[in-house]
Amino acid sequence: MRRPPLLSLAAAFFAATFALAGCSGGSSTTPSAEPTTESTSAAPSESTGGTGEAGGTIAVITPSHSNPFFKAEADAAVAKAEELGYETTSDSHDDDPNKQSELIDAAISSGAVAIVLDNAGADVTIGAVQKAVDAGIPVFLIDREINQTGLATSQIVANNSQGASLVAEAFGAALEGKGTYVELLGRETDTNAAVRSEAYHSVLDQYPDLEMVAQETANWDQQEAFSKVETLLQRYPDLTGIIAGNDTMALGAVAAVDAAGKTDQVTIAGFDGAPDAVQAIKDGKLLATGLQPAVAIAELAVEQADAFIRTGETGQPEKQSIDCVLIDESNADGYTLFAVE
Repeated sequence: MRRPPLLSLAAAFFAATFALAGCSGGSSTTPSAEPTTESTSAAPSESTGGTGEAGGTIAVITPSHSNPFFKAEADAAVAKAEELGYETTSDSHDDDPNKQSELIDAAISSGAVAIVLDNAGADVTIGAVQKAVDAGIPVFLIDREINQTGLATSQIVANNSQGASLVAEAFGAALEGKGTYVELLGRETDTNAAVRSEAYHSVLDQYPDLEMVAQETANWDQQEAFSKVETLLQRYPDLTGIIAGNDTMALGAVAAVDAAGKTDQVTIAGFDGAPDAVQAIKDGKLLATGLQPAVAIAELAVEQADAFIRTGETGQPEKQSIDCVLIDESNADGYTLFAVE
């Protein structure tokens, strides 16, 4: 089945962004606070820093806290900032660029000393970050990048390519390289959706007897994934696999497959390392997930914000990538919140 333009258009981005991070994902490197991707971009000269002391308010802005991943990263950023001597605000833009812009305006108006942002879109966020930088406020991006360098002080993300490759390898092996499967894509404006999908296909397209019969966008949403999978199961009654771009969609697929009485027939994999997904692995309803170290990334962003505020530099390149870990039945018992002990 031919993939839609989202994937082909993302190919160039995928290659450029992750060339240094590695795309094969052949090992399950434990997440580390050390960046694995290099960049020549320096911190923007417009942002102020080097005051010599901590203090002031760090604004933390993420997607909806109803998603445990985003809540975990927001909570981790707030806790680390307060530990380092800052006051904090924590708000959600709900993936609405207009609301994100309003929240950044509010951070500027209130005199925030830094913004930690999980953004609402790779392109639409550029102008909002520019506003903050022009106001002298450094911005530290987590989880999602923007399509411009030299603007944010840091862009710290999980190595989505490496992690998605690990998930695809486990998925292909579980299906023994044959059968039919469906892919659930994330929000098209999120670069992670394209990167994960490309990594999935870099592995799965090598199996000549494994056919993707449908590819649906479920926008990272559990209910939307449930509805789409419910329909797809009727259209493809012999379906043997579903691979999803995040755990929220994977859990929607789990619920739809369970309701159809096909849990033993359909193998499902996700991505993020959410607590409910790990429980589904323990329950035998989900094969695997790629753990994004959300807490470590959020803490790292705040530590770099603190360093920049005090010294005028972070000591790190702008673009940084942290490796993911495959969680399956072999290590699910060692899981803590977005980490494996």
